Formats: sequence, C-alpha cells, structure tokens
Amino acid sequence: MARQATDTQSGRIMAETATAQPAGTPDAHGAAAHGAHATSTGLSNVKLGMWLFLGSDCLLFGGLISTYMLYRGRVSNGPTPEQVYDIPFTSVSSFVLLMSSLTMVLAVSAAHKRDDRGTNLWLTITALLGATFVGGQVYEFTAFYNEGLGFTTSLFGSSFYTLTGFHGAHVTVGIIMLLALVAINKRSRVPGSKSETVEMIGLYWHFVDIVWIIIFTLVYLIPV
Repeated sequence: MARQATDTQSGRIMAETATAQPAGTPDAHGAAAHGAHATSTGLSNVKLGMWLFLGSDCLLFGGLISTYMLYRGRVSNGPTPEQVYDIPFTSVSSFVLLMSSLTMVLAVSAAHKRDDRGTNLWLTITALLGATFVGGQVYEFTAFYNEGLGFTTSLFGSSFYTLTGFHGAHVTVGIIMLLALVAINKRSRVPGSKSETVEMIGLYWHFVDIVWIIIFTLVYLIPV
C-alpha cells in the first residue's frame, strides 16, 4: 500500500510539472519546426543578418553620396550637370522603381497567405519593373557619354557614375535574387520559412528604393 501511494504521489508531481510551463513559452520542438532561431533581440538570425548588411550598406552609400556632393560642381572639362540631366526621363524611371516597392509588398502579403502563385506573379512583376529601371539607367549613361561626359572627363563625371552605377548594380543583384526565388519557389525548394525568405528580399528591395529616392533628390533635383 505504501508503495502504491508513493507511485501515485510521484505521478501527480510529474503531471503538475508538465503543466507548469507557461502557455506563451515555445518548446524546443516548436521552435525547430518553425525554423525560428531567435536572437536576444527577438529577431531571427536571418533578419538580424539582413539588417546588419543593410546598415553597412548605408555607410557605403553615405560615403558615395558625400563624395558626389563634394565634387558635383567641379567640372574642368566636359558638360555640366545642367547640360546633361534629363529630369523628365529620370522622373519616369524613378516612378517605375518606386512602383516596384508596391508589387514587392503584394508579393510578401501573398507569401504570408501561402499563395505561391500570387507570390511568383508579384515577384516577377517586381523584377520586370526593376529591369525597366536598369534599362533606363543604361540608356541615360549612353546618352551622357555621347554628350561628352565620360567616367574620367571630370570629378563630377567620376563621382556621378560611381554613385548611380553602384546603385544600379544593387538593383541588378536584387533582380537576380527575385528571379532565383521564383525559380526555387516553383520547385518548392525554398529553405526554411518561405514567407520569411520573401520578406528578407523585400527588405533589400525597399532599401534600394529608399536609397534611390535620396540619390534622385540630391543628384537631380537640387541645383549645383
């Protein structure tokens, strides 16, 4: 009888211990199932890494923008900014890039709803809008070169091509990431959380768009 009472008491203690865990505390199995390797900041490792990368990119673009603002008025040879800039054309190109932010938001929303077809559609449209912007930038560079503004023509030309070309390279990388994600998503081989992967690329894309707003304002709209 004493042994039976002891076993009964032990079973009661184990049951109470199992139910003592707070309802809001996820267990290790649940965290592994959702791939949420959270850091002390509350962000996953993937999100934290992306934010750190974007932070370092902010410093890089800040240096390039500062260099352009310092050298934009130094034209010893070749045309001046007022002589080559085509504000209406660049404005349309900028509008196309900004519209791609909207389609990227729709792609992230579709990913959270687990709508693979909608996700792929909006990602593809975003990539096409980005490609249109890059195509416009290539056309603009060609027109500037034909008007006598080369990379080594003046300090203005060097700083302008470096800044805008570096941004164009970022947009191109984003396009490649978008198309690669569409291809992987069609094969259902997206590692980890699919919505988080789309969201990470969305963060990068929005960053590129915000940087262009700053570049367009300082480079094209503010007179020398």
